[in-house]
Amino acid sequence: MSNQMPTVLCVAAESMEFAGLLKRLPEAASLPWPVAYGRCAESGGRRWLLVANGPGPKLSAAAVDEAVKREKVDAVVSVGFCGGLDPALAAGDVFIADRVVETETGQSMEAERPACGPAARGAIACDDRVLQTAEEKRAVRAKTGAAAVDMESMGVQARARVAGVRFYCIRAVTDTAEESFSVDFNSLRDDDGRFSRGGIVLAALRRPVKRVPELIRLAGRARMASERLGGFLAGCSF
Repeated sequence: MSNQMPTVLCVAAESMEFAGLLKRLPEAASLPWPVAYGRCAESGGRRWLLVANGPGPKLSAAAVDEAVKREKVDAVVSVGFCGGLDPALAAGDVFIADRVVETETGQSMEAERPACGPAARGAIACDDRVLQTAEEKRAVRAKTGAAAVDMESMGVQARARVAGVRFYCIRAVTDTAEESFSVDFNSLRDDDGRFSRGGIVLAALRRPVKRVPELIRLAGRARMASERLGGFLAGCSF
């Protein structure tokens, strides 16, 4: 692949978050890097590097570090799913963050604005755990003023800043401000912080009447969000 065109690094938690974008990137090749998932492709006059390394700021920061020591990166984009904190955000909405706020410390860092189509905008909160309930979401919104929440953007932004690379954050909503989870996702992470898919399924099967439909609904939301996010990212200029 040519190294003359600009390179955009997209960092997500899970490979499924790239499904919609990959539909629009022909002949994506595997990246043999020490991350959970990596692909590269050329499209629209630029190189795309897609890296997923698990949830949370620590794993996402490590993904950026691996990329920038191997490639000349022109822009870093924190992508994937997010939870709504603003009740106006609906499932599937694309959200562009102009600021990332760390929920514990209140530390805030700015994000660039891409040239793109219309989307919801505002601050995004970053937490190293899933906000399980509507009450938790309301508390984080009151504390940070954020309209959405994710788990990776602060880690991605911090490492992009160290590398001197432009940072963007573009997400798609999978759960809304008024929704809660009955599955305790935070208890189903391994020592590195990654989610146990088998553990999530087993947890759902312990209370199938409530939890199985919830997971099915969430999976459908994820597919919709990934498709909308992919189409949106393909039309952005960074």
